[in-house]
Amino acid sequence: MKKTALPTMLSFSAPDLREQIEALPEGTAPISLSTDGRAIAVDLDADCPHVLVCTSSGGGSTTVLRSLTAQFLHQGAHALVLDPKRISHLWARGLPTVTHRRNVAGIHDALVGLGDEMARRLHLTDTELDAAPRLIVSMDSAHSALRQLTRYWETFRSKDDPRMSPAVSALEAALWTGRAARVHVILDGTPAPGVLGAAPHELFGTVILARISASTWQHLAPLAGPAPKPSRHGGRGHVVQHDDAHETQTLWMTDANVVTWLTDPQDPEN
Repeated sequence: MKKTALPTMLSFSAPDLREQIEALPEGTAPISLSTDGRAIAVDLDADCPHVLVCTSSGGGSTTVLRSLTAQFLHQGAHALVLDPKRISHLWARGLPTVTHRRNVAGIHDALVGLGDEMARRLHLTDTELDAAPRLIVSMDSAHSALRQLTRYWETFRSKDDPRMSPAVSALEAALWTGRAARVHVILDGTPAPGVLGAAPHELFGTVILARISASTWQHLAPLAGPAPKPSRHGGRGHVVQHDDAHETQTLWMTDANVVTWLTDPQDPEN
């Protein structure tokens, strides 16, 4: 297939792009534009309805989490935004359908609550579940967050409690059975081996990679061929779906874009 030059930036503010995004069916959100001119999108109703984002510093992982979460919120989803860096997702504070947590205790409690919500949803009838909003779990810096949650649990775990943190167990349950409960995880970073009980490519149908080493590529996309040369261009990376890797330019949405779009969608300046 003929390759085309990628744009230097794919901005939400570009003419007609917002209209194209809003015209997509519920549960579908574009990530980026590929070198064959196609829009690469996440489909939450596809085989594996979760997304893994892994980049080195400056690779755009926070932007990807923000833009995907915002698009699903615009479609009527609710979101649990877990921000252990405390500053990466301030756009999420105060939005009516978003639970935003930043410290380890808050993240722990929110994930335990997610486990309860998962159990409730799995007992709903199909009609009741269809009427429930999708729930997006958007976790930044997952490697660090999961280690913090494990240490936090050890500070007050009694001898009769399970060894694994109930917050980590709830996240693992969401990854394995989330589709049946309309719960979808967008995870930034690579969890330590064994923390979530499976290899990343078994849990995530879409993997977004930028500026990573060859060994990390092999770990996260083992069937997608050899690792490409990392690009230093902002927003440039690869999206792996169905073991095919596409070089892409990711969608850029600023904090201001997101807040205005979600709170005042008729604003012509957005």
